[in-house]
Amino acid sequence: MSDDLFNLARRAMAKCHAPYSNFPVGAAIRTHDGRLYSGCNIEVVSFPEGWCAETTAIGHMVMDGGGRIAEVAVVASKMRACTPCGGCRQRLAEFGTPETLVHLCDASDGVIETVTLGDLLPKAFPKDAVS
Repeated sequence: MSDDLFNLARRAMAKCHAPYSNFPVGAAIRTHDGRLYSGCNIEVVSFPEGWCAETTAIGHMVMDGGGRIAEVAVVASKMRACTPCGGCRQRLAEFGTPETLVHLCDASDGVIETVTLGDLLPKAFPKDAVS
């Protein structure tokens, strides 16, 4: 992973709206064709409602015409190597593959660990489960 994905996630984290959890998160996605998208977590007063950084980034990707996720970087200012939550793992699986790279980052040091989406979500709902 090049530093551009991590830096994009870190810049997104700085824009988050997390007044209830005080847990800023940023995410950045690279599609297979090289496009980049970022997102931050956005909370609302009926916390824990709101949406995650990965969800925001996926929304930007879909609004730009969609694509397949090749890799994603996730960074949280208060947690070293933050993983996507369960719901976001399934959302990433919708647009990625088990081989999609997930870079777990530290806000200061960059990538701490890289795993695959299949490692994080070994029994994802299959896309052909709904007919």
